[in-house]
Amino acid sequence: MDVQPRATGAVRPGGRTARTRAAVLAAAQDELEEAGYAGLTLEKVAERSGVHLATLYRRWRTVEGLVVDLLGELGKNEIPIPDTGSLKDDLRALALEIAALYRQPRARALVEGVVAAAVRSPEASTAWATVIAERNRLASRIVERAVGRGELPPGADGIAIISAVGAPIYYRLLVARGPVDDEIAEIAAAAAHAAALGGAFTPGDSPGPP
Repeated sequence: MDVQPRATGAVRPGGRTARTRAAVLAAAQDELEEAGYAGLTLEKVAERSGVHLATLYRRWRTVEGLVVDLLGELGKNEIPIPDTGSLKDDLRALALEIAALYRQPRARALVEGVVAAAVRSPEASTAWATVIAERNRLASRIVERAVGRGELPPGADGIAIISAVGAPIYYRLLVARGPVDDEIAEIAAAAAHAAALGGAFTPGDSPGPP
């Protein structure tokens, strides 16, 4: 019988193991928020959580392993998918929800930590890409509904449109290091909507309905 290796940070649910994991992840999140990724160490997490350092090395092995496990928790917090009956309003609502999430210091600190970890860890890079891809896939229902209503032509690339909404927000967050406010969300949504109607995300550059 094949025995599959347990993923970094994976634990059985319930009992002391679950309590230990919860304490360690909470401590890691607190450290990220206070000191950033550069200040995150297993030693500090062990001290803050009250969990023996040897346990952290055995279960998570590295700081990157901790960050990947934290990202898994963030991935469970789904952003609601708007359904206003209008593509323009759906994209706007989605952008505002994304911006609101990353105005939370803990969420922002975690994403910054994940991106920093991804430079050193293929596991962290893959985990981040997986979370973003899944969120874009779920949010692309907005575009599917818009096609069904006749707002966009068949073949409009929902993933590309949703990515276009998020891209300016992530640029502001991770590159420009500016405030993730409602203004950038409004701009991102309006630009993605205009590009979608102009056929930028439809094969053959077919324009959408006027």
